[in-house]
Amino acid sequence: MTAPGRPPVVDMATWQAASDELLVREKAHTRESDRLAAARRRLPMVEIDGSAPVVGPDGPVPFRDLFEGRDELMVYDHMWHDGAPHQGQCEGCTVSAWHVRDAVYLNARGVSFAILTSGRWDEVAPFVEFMGYTQPWYSVRGLEPPVGNASGSFTCYLRDGDRVFLTYSTTGRGVEAVAGPFALLDRTPYGRGEAWEDSPDGWPEGHDPCWYWRTDAERHPDGGPTSRPAPQWTRPGATPEQTLGRMGHHH
Repeated sequence: MTAPGRPPVVDMATWQAASDELLVREKAHTRESDRLAAARRRLPMVEIDGSAPVVGPDGPVPFRDLFEGRDELMVYDHMWHDGAPHQGQCEGCTVSAWHVRDAVYLNARGVSFAILTSGRWDEVAPFVEFMGYTQPWYSVRGLEPPVGNASGSFTCYLRDGDRVFLTYSTTGRGVEAVAGPFALLDRTPYGRGEAWEDSPDGWPEGHDPCWYWRTDAERHPDGGPTSRPAPQWTRPGATPEQTLGRMGHHH
């Protein structure tokens, strides 16, 4: 029996057989992911200026201080829109930053974590406080890549004494690995609900990519001028307004 927009209903044995068949492919995917990780560990690296000044809550500090004495560092490069209100900042970068709310398990493995952005520190600091972020943020205003980068990417660095090396970077859909909801949604019957997904006939119609990352005051997905990145509505002071603005529309 199959209802419109629903998976077929079967007995437990039939479901188990189908699940076991899928599991073979999932295990192959896991092993290929392990091989990719092994290839990442074999990438060459390039030396960067560890003394480059980044600005945090204590003022300018050399980039190498972000390692906090550890040998490895991962950063997220958060895009920034100068002068925009909190709700006008990038919803995509909000997704990534929100899902690394602390680095306890990275730190336990000897890896430090920080978020870098090109915003001016006097704008960045109140945004970090409003969002309730607990990981360290720094402004890389005026610095050139690969330290000053604002592409929405994760980048890894290795320290050897005072020398600092870039080892790996990923952007676009490469950043999905850090945000658990993507992997969880990919396991639900209706997935992410995006039009590009390969879904059976009769499934709910797909939306534009990233359609649920911004919501209105009633928490409905909405990309309009009164929307916010979804988690902002849980922050104190995020009250319904008609003048929320959006990136590019805040003047």
